[in-house]
Amino acid sequence: MRTIWKGALTFGLVNVPVKVYSATEDHDVSLHQVHDKDGGRIRYQRTCEVCGETVAYADIDRAYVDDGQTVVLTKDDLAALPAEKSREIDVVEFVPSDQVDLLTLDKAYYLEPDSKSPKAYVLLRRTLEQTDRTAIVRFTLRQKTRLAALRVRGDVLVLQTLLWADEVREAEFPVLDEDVTISDKELELSASLVESYSADFDPEAFVDEYQRELRTLIDAKIEAGDTFDVAETFGEEAGGAAGGEVIDLMEALRASVARSKAARADAAEPEEEKAPKKGSRTKKAG
Repeated sequence: MRTIWKGALTFGLVNVPVKVYSATEDHDVSLHQVHDKDGGRIRYQRTCEVCGETVAYADIDRAYVDDGQTVVLTKDDLAALPAEKSREIDVVEFVPSDQVDLLTLDKAYYLEPDSKSPKAYVLLRRTLEQTDRTAIVRFTLRQKTRLAALRVRGDVLVLQTLLWADEVREAEFPVLDEDVTISDKELELSASLVESYSADFDPEAFVDEYQRELRTLIDAKIEAGDTFDVAETFGEEAGGAAGGEVIDLMEALRASVARSKAARADAAEPEEEKAPKKGSRTKKAG
């Protein structure tokens, strides 16, 4: 696994250095679209709906539509926001584990102790186990402040991000407010049916049948020679399977270098020689 973040768990005066790893991965077979006649790769271009031009990724800003108005947010606008850069995972409170609604659980991460001695890490883990508590923490990842639940899984501390309260919809179904009569016999039979299906949950006993059959189908086609040469289906300009994205990345890198050079030159220019700028953003020519 690859470390995606390094920091420290902090609660009180206790500081626990940790490395963060993604705890899950997608096992789906990756597919892309092709022309049914010759297997040629179908690609999507970023096209402006106003001028009709194909737009490079480096020239794309973000926007928010509100009451018929489009508010454009430039890269500089977003960079100016007070993004937190803290490398700490701060414990806000310890709550009974059964109070954390499973519906709010989101992305999961493993925490590995990042110090010569794992004593503080093990102490926190055992404390959570013995008290049957879950730590509610705040931390910053990819410039976003996140709320998360810190819990124990085996011998490892797991950080699982939580949805914010306003991201969980209320279940408002009027039909559930109606009075329903359930007889003792019906409840008894239903409980009997549940008992007949009862078992200890074993995740390894379940497999993704669709993905397994899809992989079998792909292998069969390869073995039968029912394939195209990659150079024929992706074309010369694509530059391979990820050609389109490589082109966009190169454009973004060039734009970034140019912007950095311009910023340094502007910083070196004497203040009295700098002309006042009008407006908050410059419109680029089409």
